[in-house]
Amino acid sequence: MENLTNLLTEFIANTGFALADYRYIIMIVIGLVFIYLGIAKQYEPLLLVPIGFGILMGNIPVFKGLGLAIYEDNSVLHYLYFGVTSGVYPPLIFMGIGAMTDFSTMLARPLLMLLGAAAQTGIFITFLGALALGFAPNEAASIGIIGGADGPTAIFLTAKLAPALIGPIAVAAYSYMALVPVIQPPIMKLLTTRKERLIRMEEPREVSKKEKIIFPIIGFLLCCFLAPAALPLLGMLFFGNLMKEAVVTERLAVAARSSIIDSVTILLGMTVGASTQGDVFLTPQSVGIFILGAVSFGIATASGVIFAKVMNLFLTVKINPLLGAAGVSAVPDSARVVQHVGQHEDPTNFLLMHAMAPNVSGVIGSAVAAGVLWSFML
Repeated sequence: MENLTNLLTEFIANTGFALADYRYIIMIVIGLVFIYLGIAKQYEPLLLVPIGFGILMGNIPVFKGLGLAIYEDNSVLHYLYFGVTSGVYPPLIFMGIGAMTDFSTMLARPLLMLLGAAAQTGIFITFLGALALGFAPNEAASIGIIGGADGPTAIFLTAKLAPALIGPIAVAAYSYMALVPVIQPPIMKLLTTRKERLIRMEEPREVSKKEKIIFPIIGFLLCCFLAPAALPLLGMLFFGNLMKEAVVTERLAVAARSSIIDSVTILLGMTVGASTQGDVFLTPQSVGIFILGAVSFGIATASGVIFAKVMNLFLTVKINPLLGAAGVSAVPDSARVVQHVGQHEDPTNFLLMHAMAPNVSGVIGSAVAAGVLWSFML
């Protein structure tokens, strides 16, 4: 009987109920919130549901040494997490994004690309702010990139510069990507007048097939000569787009934008979520990263809108300054937000197609910014 009691006591001591502390419980609640937002509110469900469930997986208290936790070298989760820490997953996601993205709206009116560039201001301002708060330069660069609202780019740069911060930076970046419909509209309305929000855009010119095929080649060469460190991301982005536009490789493009990107998104989201182990993740530094990430994203949104207003000072045919908010890299959610805010003022004003121009240029801009920051940190 005594042996049975001892076995029962030992069993209970090794359960998650006995090993848990308040940090695991807090993270499990956060994971449940992510799942709720993804399913009930449909905020980026393809991101928040895997991340949310990953948070649950990462915060089940386990007995150390069994090879279960993500930070144990011999665990399955650790092997899957290698795709994050080594920077393998983000380029594959970029290839899928390229294979599903139509650059024709950007090519039809290249001027709108400037809005995507302007939105990257938030990255560099937050980089300076993080430095001022005492973060090391490599950590500050990784935190600043959150403002691009581009989860894969944030993960890729952080894996190279500050691997210890991958968890909080990745979760912050994807959280703000998912909350674009909540965060951006108040900033857009604050910085624009109703008259500006009612501006209608001219119909863009038709872009030829030849232009669409040539662009990923020329774009790749120009961007990667400018920022060679962005090669893994932009190379895969433009390669995916070339497969899409070339038609003869449509089978490969379909695989890139469906099975490949879906599989990688599942693995990346789940392992990033699992990396938020309560005893490792919940630190004052993580809280600071979330605050700085919000500031970065807000500045990026505001910078795009303000730059559009400045452009209007010199343009005879005005552009709707709401388009500037689409300069962040959350494709296509930021463009949809622009459409929603514009139609709130005028239901017959269609801005989505025009907003895709700064939106896709923002993807390129954030990758270039990441390459520039990485090259400075070498």
